[in-house]
Amino acid sequence: MAERFTPHPRFAGLVETDIVRRRDGANEATRDFISVEEPLSISVDGDVLATTMRTPGQDRELALGLLFAESVVSCRGDIGSLTHCGKPGDEGYGNLIEARGAPGVRLDIEDGSPARRGTLATSACGVCGRRTVDDLMARCTPVPPVEFRSPAIASAVAALTAGQQQHRLSGGLHAAGAADVSGDLQIAFEDVGRHNAVDKLVGHLLLKSADDELLPARGMLLVVSGRTSFEIVQKAARAGFAAVAGVSAPSSLAIQTAERASILLCGFVREGRLNAYTFAERLLP
Repeated sequence: MAERFTPHPRFAGLVETDIVRRRDGANEATRDFISVEEPLSISVDGDVLATTMRTPGQDRELALGLLFAESVVSCRGDIGSLTHCGKPGDEGYGNLIEARGAPGVRLDIEDGSPARRGTLATSACGVCGRRTVDDLMARCTPVPPVEFRSPAIASAVAALTAGQQQHRLSGGLHAAGAADVSGDLQIAFEDVGRHNAVDKLVGHLLLKSADDELLPARGMLLVVSGRTSFEIVQKAARAGFAAVAGVSAPSSLAIQTAERASILLCGFVREGRLNAYTFAERLLP
């Protein structure tokens, strides 16, 4: 980390730096918290699959979630090891993580498609041309329909917002969480990229699964801060979430993808109101 930044004593995703705040026509020298954005290269059996810009922390979860979303792995048992390369103290340590297949498992990063290796994904992009929409959706089977109460969805989104500790300090992080059908938030992760936060969440569910009972996430609700784009819904479909709810609007492709995957998609979720873009008949009062 450059010398101008001081690591936060509690959160790996935050640093403190000097700023000048202008208010009411006057300048004030002060300190402020900034979200960290650094590259993470994900290598599969020695070949770099992708480099994504992310907030450090939960790198194993992020890598596993991304590999699952792109169908490189189908369950936790496919992974033999998932470790950072190098050793603490080395320059760049922590910015390369390598996945190796379990004995007898070959992790195929090509899977018969012309996908490029070594693609850079920014913190705003979770696909970046690696595969076509049809390629990404090929392994996503329609999820069983589940009914949700509107207040439960609003409660889950409110809990996600309230739990964003790093965002509250910096104003620079998104979040993704998993809630049950009652709206109780089970787990959530923050990152500079919404898609990274979802990958961390799905990777966590995979790592914590015994015999993969946590995935598919049947009957679960994926809640995200901000807008809902195609890659968010695709990752939700791959993981088996029954519904996706966001603070802001979805994109047109997100709506089409949710329809294809039989996912209830909601946006502009607030207490007492929300917009349903797909399968509104599954919303209960």
